[in-house]
Amino acid sequence: MAIPNILTIAGSDPSGGAGIQADLKTIAANGAYGMSVITALTAQNTRGVDAVHVVPTGFVKDQMLSIAEDIRVDAIKIGMLANAETVLAVAEGLGRFADIPVVLDPVCVSTSGARLLEPDAIDALKDRLIPLASVLTPNLPEAGELLGAPVPSSIQDMENAADALLRMGSGSVLLKGGHLSGASSCDLLVASNTRSWLRAERIDTQNTHGTGCTLSAAIAAQIPRQGSLLQAVGAAKDYVHGAIVHSGLLSVGHGHGPVNHGWNRN
Repeated sequence: MAIPNILTIAGSDPSGGAGIQADLKTIAANGAYGMSVITALTAQNTRGVDAVHVVPTGFVKDQMLSIAEDIRVDAIKIGMLANAETVLAVAEGLGRFADIPVVLDPVCVSTSGARLLEPDAIDALKDRLIPLASVLTPNLPEAGELLGAPVPSSIQDMENAADALLRMGSGSVLLKGGHLSGASSCDLLVASNTRSWLRAERIDTQNTHGTGCTLSAAIAAQIPRQGSLLQAVGAAKDYVHGAIVHSGLLSVGHGHGPVNHGWNRN
């Protein structure tokens, strides 16, 4: 099989730990060819987000059209969308990519706490984009925002939230449980007739900048390479776990440092 072509639709992080930059490094590290549509430019580092410049929606659609007219796309990852207008533009643009797996990471707030999705965009995300997603990958605070409910705080809460999120129309939901306490980080993958818990050892580190972007990009890169979604998610989680374990080899910034995207290629 030819090397998979993976398209990431997301914002830019000049510090390289999250967003488009993290996605492209992750896609390459997972054996695929990365392409990008940029939805927003940010001024940020490991300490926080200083400014956001949203790309005009017409140009977002132009970027998507340029790819669609020329290049085979095997999977799509969607990250930061900033506002309702961009959500709607991306949803419209996906019409040119029929039957292609879509991994949707509903980025609402950065690791440092900066708002990356305007509150009024939540309804557009739920109405127009989530039903187009093959996999929805929220963390627990994002699940609370999407559901208009308290943040899940237990395993039972996660099961209830994952079922409620699935009813919004995506093909499956990977609810990330990293915000819970405990020796293990537990994620829950649910689809119409399956429920699987994926556990990994919790690593004591502050190098967590961009972990959500990295995981969703890795899933997109693994979907064309694996026999099932569960296998793709498992391979992606193994990659991210290794990237966190080896993040201490980096010396990037003074806040929440990035994971080591190239750990498996060194």
